[in-house]
Amino acid sequence: MAKLEKLQADTVVIGAGVIGLAVAGALARQGREVLVLEAGDHFGEGISSRNSEVIHAGIYYPEGSLKARLCVRGREQLYEYCRKRHIGHRKTGKWIVAARRSQIPKLESIQAQARLNGVALAMEGVDAVKKYLPGVSACAALYSPETGIVDSHGLMVSLLADLERAGGQLVRRAPVDAACSDDTGHRLTVGGSMPCELLARCVINAAGLGAVPLAENWAGLPATGRPEQWFARGIYFSYNGRHPFSTLIYPVPEPGGLGVHLTLDLAGQARFGPDVEWISTADYTVNPARVDAFVEGIRQWWPELDASRLQPAYAGIRPKLTGPDGGFSDFRIDGPEDHGVPGLVNLFGIESPGLTSCLAIADYVAARV
Repeated sequence: MAKLEKLQADTVVIGAGVIGLAVAGALARQGREVLVLEAGDHFGEGISSRNSEVIHAGIYYPEGSLKARLCVRGREQLYEYCRKRHIGHRKTGKWIVAARRSQIPKLESIQAQARLNGVALAMEGVDAVKKYLPGVSACAALYSPETGIVDSHGLMVSLLADLERAGGQLVRRAPVDAACSDDTGHRLTVGGSMPCELLARCVINAAGLGAVPLAENWAGLPATGRPEQWFARGIYFSYNGRHPFSTLIYPVPEPGGLGVHLTLDLAGQARFGPDVEWISTADYTVNPARVDAFVEGIRQWWPELDASRLQPAYAGIRPKLTGPDGGFSDFRIDGPEDHGVPGLVNLFGIESPGLTSCLAIADYVAARV
C-alpha cells in the first residue's frame, strides 16, 4: 500500500456548510492561512441546504444559553451583512398563533422567555388576527417583527467569496476519514481523489451531521469530548398556487420542534414544515403519507387549507444532542478549555438557529483558538 503524501496547513476547517464557511472567513480575516475541507461535491449540500431559511429572532431559548445569545447577536449581524452584500432577504415578521384558549398561557410563557432574551413580542387578540392573518382561526397570537427569511445559497456564495478574498481556500471531495491530535499538532487523514495526510496547527470540526462521528474516533480527544447524537428528521410540503399570507405563521411549539409552520420563500411561495420524526440514520426520504398529519395540524389554525395543493418538497435533519425525551439541548462548541486539546474546536448540535447565528458563531469560535 502506497504511503500517503504528507502535507502541512496552518488552520483547517472541516465542513463547508454555512457554519464552516463563516468560521473559515472569520479566521482568514485574522491573518491565518485557512483551508476548508468538504467531503461533498459542492459547498452547503448538507444541513445548510435543507432548512426553512428563516432568520430567527431568538424567542424560545433559555436565557443565557448559546442559542439565545448567538441567535440574537447573529440575527442583527445577518441582516446587516445581507444588506451590505445585497443578499436576498426579507424581514417578514412572524405570528405564533393559539388555536385554543387553553394555549394562551403558553403564549404568555413564550413572551416572557423572549423578553429575557431581549426580544420584544406583541400579544394580539382576535381582531388583530382577523386583520393581518386572513383565514386564520386563532383566539390570540404573538407577533415577532424581527423574524425574516434569507436566500441561504446566496449567503453561502458570499461567505465563500469573503473567504477566498481573505486568502482562504475550499477543497471539495476531500473527506476527513480519521484524525489524531498530539504534541505535534493535528493529523488528518484525507480521502477522496487526492488522498493525503495533513498536519495542521489548528482544526475546526464543523462537519454538521458528521461532526460527532468524526469525534468518536478522534485519537487524542478525551471521552468527555465525544457526545452522543440523535437525528430528528423534518419534512416539508410546498403549497401550490396562491395563498393569502405575506408573513410566517407558527403554531404553539411541540416537543422536539416548533410545530408544522408556514414559511415563505423570497418569491412568496408557501411551504409547511418541518415536522419531527426521530430516525436512526441520515435518511432524507420524504414520505407523502405524512401529509395527513400536516393537514390535521394546519387546519387547526387555517381551516380553509386546500389539502390537494400540498406537494412533497424536501427533508432536513436536525443533529440533536438529546433524544426524544431529553428536552432542550444547547449548541455545544468545545474548545481547548473544554477538552484540553490545544488548537481544536468541535461544533456539535448546530441545529436551528444555526443559520441565523452563523456570523456570531464564527466570532465565538475565532475568539477561542
